Amino acid sequence: MEPVSASASPLTLLLAWSVVLLVAHVLLQGMLATRELGTEWNAGPRDEGKQPESKLAGRAARASSNFRETYPAFVALAAGLLFTGETSGLGLIGAIVWFVGRIVYYPLYLAGIPYIRSLVWLAAMAGLGLMFLALAF
Repeated sequence: MEPVSASASPLTLLLAWSVVLLVAHVLLQGMLATRELGTEWNAGPRDEGKQPESKLAGRAARASSNFRETYPAFVALAAGLLFTGETSGLGLIGAIVWFVGRIVYYPLYLAGIPYIRSLVWLAAMAGLGLMFLALAF
């Protein structure tokens, strides 16, 4: 397949928006922790190891951690697909599935909704699998 310009690919747009999603995770987690522990804690070195105790702040932290566990795989697979020019078909579908899954997962986790959240996580992982298949075969 003939490589295409990365800027012409919807995959590039998904990669860019994935950074926005990462920043949203970091900001919401930080805002909830700061609301509970205060601005001095946020601005300080955090040597005392205090953690927020509210359910929502804890969920935001765990959801952010969960996102950051799969995010490097998404970036690597998207970069590989862009590099090889495989920017449509199965790889793009997989990227869309991962991205939408990660967007849907976040409010489900924050709301404490079990099972459906796990199914959405599995769908996002399947999206990574599709991206891998498009790249590897």
